[in-house]
Amino acid sequence: MKVHGFEQLTCPLEKQPLVQNLQGWQCLHGHQFDRAKQGYVNLLPVQHKRSLNPGDNKEMVRARKNFLDTKHYAPVASTLSRLVVEHVVASARQEASYLDAGCGEGYYLNEFITHTQAIDQALGTKTKISLLGLDISKWAIQAAAKRTKSVQWVVGSNAHLPVADVSFDVVSVVFGFPVYEEFARILKPLGLLIVVEPTPRHLHELRALIYPEVTQTERPKITAPPGFEVKEVEALCFQINLNNNADILDLLAMTPHVHRITPGALAKLKQVQQLTVTVDMQFVVYMRVGTL
Repeated sequence: MKVHGFEQLTCPLEKQPLVQNLQGWQCLHGHQFDRAKQGYVNLLPVQHKRSLNPGDNKEMVRARKNFLDTKHYAPVASTLSRLVVEHVVASARQEASYLDAGCGEGYYLNEFITHTQAIDQALGTKTKISLLGLDISKWAIQAAAKRTKSVQWVVGSNAHLPVADVSFDVVSVVFGFPVYEEFARILKPLGLLIVVEPTPRHLHELRALIYPEVTQTERPKITAPPGFEVKEVEALCFQINLNNNADILDLLAMTPHVHRITPGALAKLKQVQQLTVTVDMQFVVYMRVGTL
């Protein structure tokens, strides 16, 4: 399989197609977006920001990269890659496009590239797939751009995706913030939206060390947003053994709990050298149908 960066980008200011030039990308109205030395492009104008540096900060990105590179979440990456591959195989397209919306530091797209050989084996032919990784954090995209040059990495917002209508076969959101109206706009008919989200038991053991009481809640009922229908829901549950405090603190930094933990609970957690935690999540696969 041949993988390459997605090139059908649009201007975040005028929504006109962007054309590559020596410096980066430019629209017909002259808006220029320079390519960073790492290879990514920033398509997040100031009017689309809610803060000076939105998204994960440099320390959170470092922790996420360190933790994911240990392969603790390899079953998540392989399940996501399999779902994307199955869809591309079933569609029997010679060309396909895949967006990871809220890609973070690029772990899941990089892992997907290692799984693409399965598409060639199933189809018996060479398939071209264009990949786009988008995140609102410039620190995350800077780290992602160091992983591979086979992906077009973009600083941007899920609320204002800088891509043309009906341009993707698959969109994934891993622990991110889905913007269903935008995803419906950019997905092709019968395209897939894969939302990976935690269940109430996810990281229960870590939360038990952080909070005085951890309540168990029911999984919310899944309903399809406008323009989609639920195709399938796949559960994934496994345990990981963290054998040093650095991994435990890196895992904390990947979660919203890092913003809620009290100084006392953090001090206690810094003394924990071994922890077995349950990873419990679901892959909700939506299909693009109908009109908005």
